[in-house]
Amino acid sequence: MMLADYHMHTALCKHAQGTVSEYAEEASRKGLPEICFTDHAPAPDGYDPTNRMVLSEFPAYVKNVAECRDSATLPILFGIEGDYYESGVEFLRTWLPGQKLDLVIGSVHYIRDWGFDNPAERATWDSVDVTQAWREYFQLVTRLADTGLFDVVAHLDLPKKFGYRPRDKAVKEMAQPTLDRIAAAGMGIELNTSGLRRPVKEIYPSPLILELAREREIPICFGSDSHTPQDVGYAFDEALKLAKGAGYKQCLRFRGRQKQLVALP
Repeated sequence: MMLADYHMHTALCKHAQGTVSEYAEEASRKGLPEICFTDHAPAPDGYDPTNRMVLSEFPAYVKNVAECRDSATLPILFGIEGDYYESGVEFLRTWLPGQKLDLVIGSVHYIRDWGFDNPAERATWDSVDVTQAWREYFQLVTRLADTGLFDVVAHLDLPKKFGYRPRDKAVKEMAQPTLDRIAAAGMGIELNTSGLRRPVKEIYPSPLILELAREREIPICFGSDSHTPQDVGYAFDEALKLAKGAGYKQCLRFRGRQKQLVALP
């Protein structure tokens, strides 16, 4: 496919399987030009501990990816997925500059204390105002963009994971101000194919949101959000069709958090 996979996890996040070498081998087998590991960043304040490494494990993450890079047959990039939540911003602001990262993707997984994409908390969707929940989500992504800490927004429109979604008119109204702030921050967004593996059966973001992003010239990259080696590069042919259908002709590549645009295959 000649599309780089910029969203991949490791066993250190406590909910992924396989070694980093197995992910790299799968990427090479599928013909990907390069990959970037972006495991969940540690959070010393104890935020969401069951889904991320602790700070003392971060050197092991560095070592694992470095060793994989030395033996791999394709370029291996080193990144992190940083969750946006208000009390965690200061840690990321002081910690991120000291790390030798190629890419920092930013994500929102909680609305207040509700892990809205957690299968164990799915039932909460039946008792909330769905449109209001989405509105709060986009407000959080707006704040994420305004921090200036991240390079790419991960799985934009994640609240649709279980199929709970407002009408398109409401989505458009709430997404546009957020996309304006993403554009103003010089950030990109990812086409995340993991949505095809979830109940919603749709790539993140939706065609509607992707077209709005294209209107604002927000660049894109691609991510499988793989938690097993076999999911590396998952459904990238469909993601490429989605990108081209929205009018994209280029995608992002990163080195040392510096971005460049390359032509889509």
